[in-house]
Amino acid sequence: MNRISDSMFHSRSAACKKPYGAVPAGQAVEFSVYPQRAQGALQVTLWIEEDGCQAESHPLHWCGYQGSHDRYTVTYTPPHPGLYWYYFSVELADGLHYCARGYGGQAELLEAVGDKYQLTVYDGEYHTPRWFGEGITYNIFPDRFCRDKAPEQPESEGVVERVLHQNWDDIPVYLPDEHGEILNNDFFGGTLLGVYAKLDYLESLHVTTIYFNPIFQAYSNHRYDTGDYKRIDPLLGCEEDFRALCSEAARRGMRVVLDGVFNHTGYDSRYFNARGHYDSVGAFQSKESPYFSWFDFHNWPNEYGSWWGIYTLPQVNETDGSYQNYIIEDEDSVVRRWLRLGASGWRLDVADELPDSFIQKLNAAARREKSDALIIGEVWEDASNKISYSERRRYFQGGELDSVMNYPLRDAIFGFLNGGTAEHFAESMECIRENYPRDVFYNLMNVVGTHDTARALTLLGVTENEWKMDRNGRAHYQLPPDRLEIALRRLRMAAVIQFTMPGSPTIYYGDEAGQQGFEDPFNRQTYPWGHENQELLAFYRKLCEIRAEEQTLADGDLQFSDTTAGALLRYERTSGDSRLVIAVNRGHQYVETKIDALYALDLLSGEGFAYADPDGLIVSVPPETAYILRCVNAAD
Repeated sequence: MNRISDSMFHSRSAACKKPYGAVPAGQAVEFSVYPQRAQGALQVTLWIEEDGCQAESHPLHWCGYQGSHDRYTVTYTPPHPGLYWYYFSVELADGLHYCARGYGGQAELLEAVGDKYQLTVYDGEYHTPRWFGEGITYNIFPDRFCRDKAPEQPESEGVVERVLHQNWDDIPVYLPDEHGEILNNDFFGGTLLGVYAKLDYLESLHVTTIYFNPIFQAYSNHRYDTGDYKRIDPLLGCEEDFRALCSEAARRGMRVVLDGVFNHTGYDSRYFNARGHYDSVGAFQSKESPYFSWFDFHNWPNEYGSWWGIYTLPQVNETDGSYQNYIIEDEDSVVRRWLRLGASGWRLDVADELPDSFIQKLNAAARREKSDALIIGEVWEDASNKISYSERRRYFQGGELDSVMNYPLRDAIFGFLNGGTAEHFAESMECIRENYPRDVFYNLMNVVGTHDTARALTLLGVTENEWKMDRNGRAHYQLPPDRLEIALRRLRMAAVIQFTMPGSPTIYYGDEAGQQGFEDPFNRQTYPWGHENQELLAFYRKLCEIRAEEQTLADGDLQFSDTTAGALLRYERTSGDSRLVIAVNRGHQYVETKIDALYALDLLSGEGFAYADPDGLIVSVPPETAYILRCVNAAD
């Protein structure tokens, strides 16, 4: 984007700011502002401030003409990593004005300081592990993916009697008990050996990373209420099973990423031990407990800080030295132990509730154990400027997070498919691309479904009224055939976008098989082995094959095309001589798009399009259809 518009400044234009987006510390950034000559500019000044500091002024210098505009430039070199904010003051013949951030990065000329532009500055010596973003990720909810045998009551310290489903196709328990609680203590018995047995299946999807929701011993089936960080839940298997799985996965070119729940533990845990099920002295039992300093008691033992007020999830004090040693620093710390046993990284649950210093120490410890260890954060918004508990967070300045879950992409996909414009989708992604370091943007966990969201297929097919059904209705609901077909077409479009944007496309187990379901626990039902939607699964296999074979989709440049059509989203991925055009028509009519090429081949269908029109290569995209077009240019 190099064209000078009537706007004085455009943060995404190389004519106005270079280099593009985030920059390493010590990298000179050139800013150019273009007031119209008729406006009679007398002085232009850059105001730039590190987050929380006073703004510094840097006068711009007149450098000549650019058509009917004057050109003023200045070079600024950010001295160290951090979040910087900038804007311009412009003294015109009619008075002082301010050049502030407007929609799409274009400037607005205001009479007072408006929204400021963001400049993310990072440590150029720190590098994210690229193995993640270049591959495909498969997200497994461990209890519900696959089991190698019918479940039996485990005999293990701390494990109380569980509700076991012998029938794999049961609906999870979803109604409160006689005390009004949903205990989440019913299990289907998914195992690590069950995952091991399905490595051929994952390999058929070209999976390179297996991301597990929590696998450690816990009271609940979701296992986000950790009972023992150093023990595999006995229903899942044992440490030997974990080592064997990681070893065989590695032999097939797959890595394993674990879920680290370090903001809180379980009420029923070795550390809190409120129910006394563990052979330990927990913080609930005694102030002399070695774990007492981990927790924030308001009135011991019954009043304490807990995650979102849920009593079964007592919060920990992550700055406590004893806790940090146990989780991070010790030779046999939780983080280092499981990396040593075969994992390749950690996804940090509720990362925006962990102190920045905790994340930095965790990252450093992981890198000491494995130089290419990966740290992913659960952050639902733009993580580059996230404010949590009134504090600005530091995630991408070097040595913090290597990636985050790309919920902004998920939101943009669903927004577009549910009637939003291609322009809005492109703007949502350009904001992220501009704010994130390039290595992070190409390393994002690109999700469409997760254990925290309703199933993608359901979201794309239900009506507003159906969301109002009671839990009994939602538990047994399946889309009627006509709306199921609509939802399947939309899911295929969503998957194409997910797989062709920079970052690791992440499949939530069962989405590729046509699994449906509203909120928890309906979005966590068992994988439908033997009942998969074979047509959808074949589509995913083809999409995974394309993503694995086309290196351009892993590291190629991204460029959005004209989005004024609204219902047609079009963008390009390019690398060297390779050029892919992605065209997604969410509308109900054919949409034509002109491509500057001699020939284009849709990699999904095998359909070819040749240059036959005097106006160029015209591709007519059918309704609710996505194309991945490999283009042959005139010069090729």
